[in-house]
Amino acid sequence: MARAQAASACAQSDSIKGLAQSIAKPAYRRLLTAEPLLRRAVPTLIIAFLVTICVGALVQVIDQTRQKQAMTKHDLLALADLLAEQLEHAGVVDQKRPASIERLQNLLPKLIPSWGVAAGRHVIVTGADQRVLARVPIGTESGESGRIFELISITQSPALRGTSPASVADIVLLDGSSALAVQRVVRSLLGQVTVVQEADTVWRPDTALSITLSATTGFVVLILGFAFHWQSTRAREGDLINDAVRGRIDTALNRGRCGLWDWDLSRGRIFWSQSMFTLLGLESRSDLLTFGEVTSLVNSEDIDLFEIADQLISGKIGHIDQSFRMRHNSGHWIWLRVRCELSRNASGGAHLIGIAVDITEQKSLAERSVEADLRLRDAIESIPEAFVLWDADDRLVLCNSHFQRLHKLPDTAVAVGTPYETVVEVGRMPEIRARQSETGTVILEAHTFDAQLADGNWLHISERRTKDGGYVSVGTDITRIKEHEQKLVENDLRLRATVIDLKRTQATLEQQAIELADLAQKYADEKNRAEDANRAKSKFLANMSHELRTPLNAIIGFSEIMSNGMFGTLGSKKYSEYCRDILASGQYLLEVINDVLDMSKIEAGRINLDLEALDLTRVLDESLRVVSGRTSDKGLTFDVRSDDDISIHADRRAVKQIIVNLLSNAVKFTPDGGRVVARSKIFENSITLTIADTGIGIASHALRKLGKPFEQVESQLTKIHAGSGLGLAIAKSLVSLHSGSMRLRSKPGAGTVVRVTLPRHCQERTAA
Repeated sequence: MARAQAASACAQSDSIKGLAQSIAKPAYRRLLTAEPLLRRAVPTLIIAFLVTICVGALVQVIDQTRQKQAMTKHDLLALADLLAEQLEHAGVVDQKRPASIERLQNLLPKLIPSWGVAAGRHVIVTGADQRVLARVPIGTESGESGRIFELISITQSPALRGTSPASVADIVLLDGSSALAVQRVVRSLLGQVTVVQEADTVWRPDTALSITLSATTGFVVLILGFAFHWQSTRAREGDLINDAVRGRIDTALNRGRCGLWDWDLSRGRIFWSQSMFTLLGLESRSDLLTFGEVTSLVNSEDIDLFEIADQLISGKIGHIDQSFRMRHNSGHWIWLRVRCELSRNASGGAHLIGIAVDITEQKSLAERSVEADLRLRDAIESIPEAFVLWDADDRLVLCNSHFQRLHKLPDTAVAVGTPYETVVEVGRMPEIRARQSETGTVILEAHTFDAQLADGNWLHISERRTKDGGYVSVGTDITRIKEHEQKLVENDLRLRATVIDLKRTQATLEQQAIELADLAQKYADEKNRAEDANRAKSKFLANMSHELRTPLNAIIGFSEIMSNGMFGTLGSKKYSEYCRDILASGQYLLEVINDVLDMSKIEAGRINLDLEALDLTRVLDESLRVVSGRTSDKGLTFDVRSDDDISIHADRRAVKQIIVNLLSNAVKFTPDGGRVVARSKIFENSITLTIADTGIGIASHALRKLGKPFEQVESQLTKIHAGSGLGLAIAKSLVSLHSGSMRLRSKPGAGTVVRVTLPRHCQERTAA
């Protein structure tokens, strides 16, 4: 965690370090690198310095003590020899006479040279009986008499007597301190002169001085070390605070989409904060940018950095506040607004320092706002009403051309900010002949009324206050509405008259309704009688056809036997010819009766389809064989083409009757040597059967009658072809029973084409 925080603080401080590099000397980079090492090395150096001072002071004290001891011993030996020699020359002292001893006491200080006087040094002259004859120093302070006696006792110490003349004896006093002593024999006094030097008084001041200096130096160094540690701690705290401040600044810059600029005009180097690189999508850098690098990112159409640099250096301008575009790393342009001010450092270098704010969104919003304003103005201009908007100070904000034309205002009077009084003065207010207040709920500070102008037009005027204190007025042309209202009033009067007429007509209609009801009842009765008659006719035809077929079968049978001569010849050939005529007439009459019977069954709804799977090609071949005799007699040519395996689910007898009837008609109405074509084709859900001939054809006005029972193109007086006219009707009815369709196309003299379409899977049902 600590490493992450340190890394974050290091990353955040890159921008400020870059700024420092733009101001400080190049050695700043080396200082930043060596600073952590120096912070750790200084306490170690201080400790090493203190140890060195202590060791040096100790060595110095020891050396000074040794040197002092050597010098003191040398001085003691020289002083002892000098005093012994001078006392020898002083003559004999009568030790029994006090005056002689006093003279010796007064003489002794004079015999000691100046270099022989030192602190803690004592000179004692003793006689033969070891009695002190003289000593230096003479006076004693209170409390030191015991120490004097201890020093006098040294003169009688055996250690002094056994020493050589060139040596100094080390004596340990009762208090544990040491002393140096030298003793010489004075023959004239029969005694000795002893020089005693207290050791502490010799080297203690120098040692104390050395220790004091060393301690003072160490204390000063410690104070400096503590001061450095305190300053370093303060510096680290300052760095942490600085890093926190830098982090907040960088966060604020990033969040505010701003970037820090520092343009060193003298060196042509530019510093960017980390947020500036983030704005442009570039990798963050701690080094300075060159002028060329920045220029390559700036849109030259918006700003010329060379010209700005010249103006800044020449002093023509002292700051800039401009907006321009810079290229993002992804390739698009972003808008920046740069606000910088020129400043000079202590060395006189010029720096342009400021921030760059991303205003891309503001630019986009401004463009959208302009676009929305244009759309609003276009929408207001497009409405048919006269529109005007005033601000709280009664100045014109917006109006359309309808308002301008209504008040006949010049273009100069409809400028934004024109006072209301000016508009009223310049324009021509329309003359109002009539005013109608709108009824209903009255809204506070809102006025709505209808006004009729002098030219007869009507305006619906609505005036309302806006939230900012202005008001908007809309005048709608309601002339047509008023005219419509007038027409409504007139129509209401006419409607009232019409209602009266309608009431009169209603009475008449009610009477007519009663009469119509009677007529409807009579019509229903007549319809029932007609339906009963039709059913009776169908039953009669069915019965008659049955009754006629019985004798016809006998006639046909006997005439066929007679024509074939089954029981012998009839005699005359005329009888055979008559028999064949009787047979042909009987067969024709039987066909007519069968057609009438079938048609009556269809109309009576007594035909049931026996649906089965069958092959249409085979049924077509069977039907062709039925009419082949008549075809041969007339010398007709048959052209039959059919798809293989045309399966259909239908009634075999009905399908065969449809084909036979259509082929019979084609053969009947086609002259000798003509041509009959039959085509059958299968589709996904249906089959088609097409029969075409080159017969006499049918006129277009006669096509509508075909397919109805007993309908023929030729009249009974002019027709040359025999037939009942039921063939097509029966075929069409059977096709309808199979949910199919039949279509005819014909042209007189060219022939007729009949196309039958049947579903491949017909639903089984009974004829209705």
